Formats: sequence, structure tokens, C-alpha cells
Amino acid sequence: MILELEPIFNIEGLTSEFDYEIDLSEEVVSGTKPFTTPVRVKGKVGNKAGIVELDAVASFVLDVCCDRCAEPLDYPVEIDINHTLVTSLNDEDNDELLLVNELRFNLDELVTDDIFLDFPSRFLCDDDCKGLCQKCGKNLNDGPCDCKKDIDPRLAALAQLLED
Repeated sequence: MILELEPIFNIEGLTSEFDYEIDLSEEVVSGTKPFTTPVRVKGKVGNKAGIVELDAVASFVLDVCCDRCAEPLDYPVEIDINHTLVTSLNDEDNDELLLVNELRFNLDELVTDDIFLDFPSRFLCDDDCKGLCQKCGKNLNDGPCDCKKDIDPRLAALAQLLED
């Protein structure tokens, strides 16, 4: 989506709202294409006292597998997108301000970058997910497995005393 920013920069108090979708279905993350539905972007850009602020929320559902138990899951994500837009910078190393060279701004690139910068590092079906047994591979969320627990070799002598 292209935002026309010239009126926003020139008229103090002016606000423009937007609500649209981005198709990221061809994006590959860790060997999969998790974006099975479009990313919905809803927000506004406005000039408050001469400062142009962009505030939006990108919401989407990822089709991924749990990183502990490997069960497929739909993982809902909401990412806040907040930037201050400027037409010129005094300090070129300022990361807090976003330089807009032209007053026509491609919002899709910014939203996509923010999504991947804030992408979750892991996906869990539940915070208390027990994962898989390291020996037999059984999903421990379904109950305990029949595997015998390994004894730490340093404590093997003590275990042998308990057996006697």
C-alpha cells in the first residue's frame, strides 16, 4: 500500500487511517511457508504538532509446528508497528526516526520488515508443553512413556546400593 504523505506532513492535525491486507504466502521461514492467511494491517498516520507518527497493528495466524512436541498448530500473532516519520535527519545514525525521502511511502516494505524483526523465536502449543521423550519419541503431553529413566553414571554406584 502506498501512503500519500504530502498532506500529512503539510497539515498539522491531519490523520489518515488505513486497513488492508498483505499476502506473504510465498515467504519461507525455516524451510516452510507459515503464512497461510493474509497479514491484516490496521492503523493510522497522523501529524501531531508537526510530528508525523505511524501507528499500526499487523495481525496474522501462522501455520507452524510446536517446537517441543511437533504438533501442528495455528499460532496467532499481533505485532505493534510504531514509527516517527521525518523528511530530513540532522543525525544520520538516529535509529528512532524513519527517513522518508519521497512523500509517497510504501507501507508494505516497512510492515514486512517489522514482522520479520519481531518474529517469534519459538512456537509452543502451550507454555507447559512437555515435548517428546528423547528415547522413544512419545508426546509426553498425552501421558508418560514406558522408557526407563537413565541413571547419571556418576550416581550409578548409589543406585546399585539402593537395589541391594
